[in-house]
Amino acid sequence: MAEDSDGPGEGDADGADEPVDESDSFADAFGGGSDDERDETDEADEESDEEAFDFGGGSDDEEDFGFGGGAGEEDFGFGGGAGEEAFGFAGGGEDDSFEEDEFESEIPRVELGIDGLDNMIQGGLPERSLAVTIGSAGTGKTTFGLQFLHEGISSGERGVFISLEESRERVVRSAEEKGMPFEQYVADGDLAIVDIDPVEMANSLASIRDELPRLIEEFGASRLVLDSVSLLEMMYDDQATRRTDIYDFTRSLKQAGVTTLLTSEASEDNPYASRHGIIEYLTDAVIILRYIRTEDFRETRLAVEIQKIRDANHSRETKPYEITGEGISVYRQANIF
Repeated sequence: MAEDSDGPGEGDADGADEPVDESDSFADAFGGGSDDERDETDEADEESDEEAFDFGGGSDDEEDFGFGGGAGEEDFGFGGGAGEEAFGFAGGGEDDSFEEDEFESEIPRVELGIDGLDNMIQGGLPERSLAVTIGSAGTGKTTFGLQFLHEGISSGERGVFISLEESRERVVRSAEEKGMPFEQYVADGDLAIVDIDPVEMANSLASIRDELPRLIEEFGASRLVLDSVSLLEMMYDDQATRRTDIYDFTRSLKQAGVTTLLTSEASEDNPYASRHGIIEYLTDAVIILRYIRTEDFRETRLAVEIQKIRDANHSRETKPYEITGEGISVYRQANIF
């Protein structure tokens, strides 16, 4: 499926002959403001020695998201499932390892917007956390991100979706097919969608990283999704450079004050690790999406597991889930075996 395609081939982000600064285009993709506000921004940019990119925000106008950046022709939406009985999930009782007593914390919490999964996190994900969803192709990582943003925007927040794989049109279409009105969110100025080629983002990562906290604050976003960090990591041949740049980028996301969800490809050898084995150590929360095959290999099921969440009490059980026409739904009362 296109959602989890490997994207462009590996290259060296540091070795491009003429690095392309995508900062201005990156900002334009966030739309924003009235015409007067955009004029003021342009004047400020002209006076600056360093070219900045501006998100804007609150516009009824739709900007041109002309990055291209879509990979492949397949849609990354997921079809409907057949329900619990068809998947043979065994009925399970309450999660004995998860205390239902009220979890006391002064840290504000946010919900992920995933039925069943939110119940596995007592109190919700700590606000301003940096989380990653790790899974192989077809496990629903992009859908997870769409639902995460929909949950926030439908509750009055603003959000940002940065796609390194799919075009803006595909992102909107996939969300709309699942009943999430992303086109309206964009028109209302509550959602910014940026589709950018991973090579271009890697080449401009320093400028994007430096400006990101200010731009997110100006746009008023409280949630951000990057799909997928694996494609960004692939742009580096040198492991040390990859680690340093990704670390600096995740730090800028934390400084931006948003609750961020990254998606990452799983390692081919270990479904509990990311492809490059870096991002899970830089994030506050790790959620694993994986396949489980029956002993006779006649059936493949999907399972979710919360590997870690800092400052939150959560279930450690593996639970089955489905990707339906409305998105991901976790069956907390069922057991995978």
